[in-house]
Amino acid sequence: MAWIQKTLDTLDKLTILSQDSQYDLACACGSHAEDRRYRSTQDTWIYPVAMPYRRKKTFLFKTLLSNVCVNDCKYCPLRINQDPRRCTLTPEECVNVFFEYLRSGKVMGLFLSSGVIGTPDHTMERINTIAAMLRRKQFKGYIHLKVIPGASDAAIEEAVSLASAVSINIEAPGEQNFQTLCSSKQYLDDVIRPMKLIHQLTQKGSPYSHVKQTTQFVVGAANETDRELIQYVTGLYRRLHLQRVYFSAYQRGLGETDLPGEHNGVSNKDLLTREHRLYQVDWLLRKYGFQAEEIPLDRQGNLALNADPKEIWAQTHPERFPLNINTASKDDLLRVPGFGPLTVNKILTFRKTGRKIRNIWDLGKPNKRLEKAANYLIYS
Repeated sequence: MAWIQKTLDTLDKLTILSQDSQYDLACACGSHAEDRRYRSTQDTWIYPVAMPYRRKKTFLFKTLLSNVCVNDCKYCPLRINQDPRRCTLTPEECVNVFFEYLRSGKVMGLFLSSGVIGTPDHTMERINTIAAMLRRKQFKGYIHLKVIPGASDAAIEEAVSLASAVSINIEAPGEQNFQTLCSSKQYLDDVIRPMKLIHQLTQKGSPYSHVKQTTQFVVGAANETDRELIQYVTGLYRRLHLQRVYFSAYQRGLGETDLPGEHNGVSNKDLLTREHRLYQVDWLLRKYGFQAEEIPLDRQGNLALNADPKEIWAQTHPERFPLNINTASKDDLLRVPGFGPLTVNKILTFRKTGRKIRNIWDLGKPNKRLEKAANYLIYS
């Protein structure tokens, strides 16, 4: 029987729930220190989140409402057959702590998730109650709510009505991979159906069109290939118009012994590198104009861990380079390794002045990314 302590105060609960939130590593490996999550002095997690259509970030207080869970997800240390220290925040505790952080200027929004307490709808009732309490107290800022797999249409619509963003974790690419991870949830009914409903509720012209939908894959637990992940990511963007897809590297040693990801010989370090490569691919698909079939994969359908996929693509397409930086199109410049959208826009703005770019350092101070790009450019 799980150990449930009933005498914990709010700070004790937050400490336990914060420690358990470490297993959700989405956005934990940004390229800059300010992009990474960090612990507050109260031992809780603060997450930086880029706001849609704005050139600024907000900081979210992220917590589990509860680490009690009835599901048997094999990759999760909080699954039903484990015996961690279990606890649950009351809605009042969660709201009071959030406002304390808000008043002190440490956070600007809330990211609320939870284990499954009894049933999906019972858990959603608690999650939605917290969001409703915040809205009644005139908090008009950012709230991200995790939708519990298997929740009813009514519970999902209520969450959408209260939130700035909602998400339900898809976890694996396809039903077969999903069922290797969990037998207590049904892929099509409990995950895909809610994702489609959220898409319908948030379509352009609807009362909730401002609400964004995201999802997350657990990478490496089911021995899925990167080809499978990329195909599903592309489909989610095209068909359900998700704002973002996130990736969380499975941490070997935390799951069931029969989990496929426990026996593939891949280190936790390599899994985190794989997560990073998948984020690079996500940017290529969303920001750089790449198609899924252009992403370089090995014969097994996986990304190389030792090199940026964009750089591998450039090296295998020598006919596209070198580019004349003074005449190349925006789309072509975005294909140059080391260039991102900001640098490309800077080039286009520079060219509008009528001046020529004569060397890479006209774009800024020396750095590794510009040095890399210089190998693919001419300046005539």
